[in-house]
Amino acid sequence: MSKKNIILLLFLTLFSFKTYATHIVGGEIFYDYLGANNYKITLKLYRDCYLGQAPYDDPATIFIFNSSGGFLDSIPSSFPGSVVLPITINNPCFTPPTDVCVEEAIYTYNINLPAIPGGYDIVYQRCCRNGSILNLINPGNVGSTYMAHIPDQTVALNNNSPRYNHFPPIFLCAGVPLVFDHSATDPDGDSIYYELCDPFTGLTPCCPILGRQAIGTGGSCSSGCALIADPPPYPFVPWATGYSASYPMSASPALAIDSHTGLMTGTPNTIGQWVVGVCASEYRNGVLVDVNKRDFQFNVVNCPGLPVASIPVQTDFCFGYQANFTQNSLNATTYQWDFGDLTTTSDVSTAFAPSWTYPDSGVYTVTLVINPGTLCADTNTTTFDIQHLLQPNFVVDPGECIYDNHFSFTAAGDFTGNGTFAWDFGTHNPVHTATGQTFGTVSFDTTGTFPVTLTVTENGCMAQFTNNVTVYAKPEADYTLESPVACKMQPVHFMDHSLGDGPFSYQWLFGDGSVSSEKNPYHVYNDTGSYSTTLIITSAHGCVDTVSLPAATAVFPSPEAGFAVTPADTSIFFPDVTMVDQSTGATGCNVSWGDGASYGNCDSVHRYTHPGTYTIMQMVVNEWGCRDTAYSQVLIRPEFIFWIPNAFTPYQPNGLNDIFKPKLIGVHDYSFLIFDRWGEKIYETNNSDDGWDGRFKGRLCTNDVYVYKITFRDDVRNDPHQYIGRVTLVR
Repeated sequence: MSKKNIILLLFLTLFSFKTYATHIVGGEIFYDYLGANNYKITLKLYRDCYLGQAPYDDPATIFIFNSSGGFLDSIPSSFPGSVVLPITINNPCFTPPTDVCVEEAIYTYNINLPAIPGGYDIVYQRCCRNGSILNLINPGNVGSTYMAHIPDQTVALNNNSPRYNHFPPIFLCAGVPLVFDHSATDPDGDSIYYELCDPFTGLTPCCPILGRQAIGTGGSCSSGCALIADPPPYPFVPWATGYSASYPMSASPALAIDSHTGLMTGTPNTIGQWVVGVCASEYRNGVLVDVNKRDFQFNVVNCPGLPVASIPVQTDFCFGYQANFTQNSLNATTYQWDFGDLTTTSDVSTAFAPSWTYPDSGVYTVTLVINPGTLCADTNTTTFDIQHLLQPNFVVDPGECIYDNHFSFTAAGDFTGNGTFAWDFGTHNPVHTATGQTFGTVSFDTTGTFPVTLTVTENGCMAQFTNNVTVYAKPEADYTLESPVACKMQPVHFMDHSLGDGPFSYQWLFGDGSVSSEKNPYHVYNDTGSYSTTLIITSAHGCVDTVSLPAATAVFPSPEAGFAVTPADTSIFFPDVTMVDQSTGATGCNVSWGDGASYGNCDSVHRYTHPGTYTIMQMVVNEWGCRDTAYSQVLIRPEFIFWIPNAFTPYQPNGLNDIFKPKLIGVHDYSFLIFDRWGEKIYETNNSDDGWDGRFKGRLCTNDVYVYKITFRDDVRNDPHQYIGRVTLVR
């Protein structure tokens, strides 16, 4: 190391940096042979000038190693200034984002390097990259290393290294194909092999610049940074899961580079920032001389409004001469198709998804121009292979029941018939597979829907057709009686519990010559006795099952309910009603009086408390549990009574006359108010059962005369009533 360089590095060691560049976005290093063992070293660095946190190195130190990794010298290259790279837009319909900025600095240094065995390695290291990069683990802690190799003079005399012709696009549009010339130039005319490769990692956030004081006070940052770089080899960047040198970013088709031309292609499909490495390997006479490993950052952004013409790649080749074209173009408003039919000039269309019938089989070039004649036009061209139609099919027999299924198959559809026919019936039958245009009979051993596939192969084209065979399960007929007792002249409810593919059709046989087709029928037996009943069900698919009850249905005699009430029309002042039981053949009786009251004695008297019309129900039962019911109505007419005292004595020891309220019968819409002599309301209620206890706000009122006001409507004619009077409170 020269004395000048040692002094410079010691000075840098003592200088403390509080900030460091966390947003390195790419770079490369290469050299030119100037003659007499003199070389010009060129270092290109690219920095994020939108989010960058520190300026470029001044100076940027480049280190020289021999082929064994021994340190030889360091080159402090002064900062030459930088320029902001213009954002190249290849489509006038897209406005670039405003949060993308890349700055370029080109450091150069001339140095004399005498020829030595093995040659030299030229190295520059820095930290750090953008923390928002998606394809690296902890990208904000990942540095960069750029290296070039001057070969042994016996390998390549007076060599110049390759250098890239263009910087990659600063941004890419998501969903838009990338086509970029990533080629390099070698001044010596050596051959160059291109490939995607692993970028080198570099320095760390603790020591982003060699020879500087460590940043931070804890952990590994507490000691000073090294004066010189580590010698080669260098580790690669830590790829996030799913990414690698050959698949560095999310894209479909994946990012790729032509090994001979350097043409980079791919369609990014995820918005974000991605690190990509490209190696240009220089070969002379079949021997590797040098590798220019460049890495850079792609910014994938959403590009609304960008027109992209796109015709899906042909995947179907057996549709015949009529082709139906589709497209998945972006931001297109007008269309111009050319179907490539050279037999006519009318093979054009302006439709969104047109059709064209070709005269014969062959390969045709189809072209789509979107937004033709405008600055936002785009073109896509593809080829279509038109072949004879091959479209087989077959008709499936209707579904059959498991207990008797037999299916036959005959190939039909569009084919010439000079090919082969293959059938696949699945595994639920003893045949499994067969050949020939017609085949039968096939039986399936279980229920369900089974795919049957016909494959026809002819004229180099294969087509399949699948149709489903359905085997239906046998339904399970089942039923019960809603009540365990069946009674003469009373409906017996038959309840269906059948299982299977409904809806069912029903045939009920009641044993007395009567039938029904209802799901849950009622049937009345006119005579007592024992009857054998049967249910026959048919599923929606025609499958049948039959069931009968294990024991005959016994029909017992029924009692007859009956009663008389006295009086049937009375006043609320005389609310007692008497019932006289007139039922026959009953062993038990219960009566419901229609007001919520019920008695187990049908010879009884009931008192009604409110006027109204009440339905009385009598239910009788005999020893077999057969029942009968009788009904009658009774009218309790409303009456109206109002009376109120003129004095009361609240809170007296005798406990009498403590509450002031009226006596009421047959009223509604009731209101009761009390006022003192100054007109202040001291009591109010709408409940006819409540009264005034002589208090106001918790305190007993004084002896005095108070005014009451009572309003209501009567239940007799619904007339309104109002009473205003005085009451004396005596203590």
